Amino acid sequence: MAVGEPLLAHAPNGAEALPPSALTRGQAAIKRSVDIVGAFLGLLLLAPVGLFIALAIRLDSEGPVVFRQTRVGRDGRSFQMFKFRTMIVGAHEQRRILEALNETTGVFKLAHDPRVTRVGRILRDVAIDELPQLINVLRGDMSFVGPRPLVPEEDRLVGPCREARLAIRPGLTGPWQRLPHPRPPLEAMVELDCAYASRWTLQGDIRIVLATFAEMVRFRGL
Repeated sequence: MAVGEPLLAHAPNGAEALPPSALTRGQAAIKRSVDIVGAFLGLLLLAPVGLFIALAIRLDSEGPVVFRQTRVGRDGRSFQMFKFRTMIVGAHEQRRILEALNETTGVFKLAHDPRVTRVGRILRDVAIDELPQLINVLRGDMSFVGPRPLVPEEDRLVGPCREARLAIRPGLTGPWQRLPHPRPPLEAMVELDCAYASRWTLQGDIRIVLATFAEMVRFRGL
């Protein structure tokens, strides 16, 4: 099965049944080369867009332009993931108040999160808030396509599949891009991540990237 197919229908019942990452040394080199070239060109071409977004965030609400958050990356190493700030300052402290409204399991997700700013809502709708992660890709923290980078408290919930899904770099987008909205439970996302890591193909990455762009064009977000 190619990675670009609707994986949910083929997801295994147990993540432990999956083999480890299928990337050979040569495939890993190809994937990394694509990441470097793509991230460099993306940052160069989208710099004017980034400056405009930064100005809009500054004018809309108080706080930094870029939001940094600790995520768990390849081989379990932590890194700082960058995003354009889409929430008010102090949003994390307000999360406990909103926990009862969570719309999925394992991860926290609200379709209409009251902490999101006006500009932030637009950035999320078109997934432009992820643009600074091109820096993470260029640095080697992330890849264009890969498993979802989890925050430490989510990563601790991953079962036997954890080692396999952390064998490759986390991605800006991934196989869960094809799942229905809103965000599915953590267990479903993890199974897809493990299947992706075990059955990687360049063609599969291309399909996932095209699917991601299609979602952005439809103004639905990631």
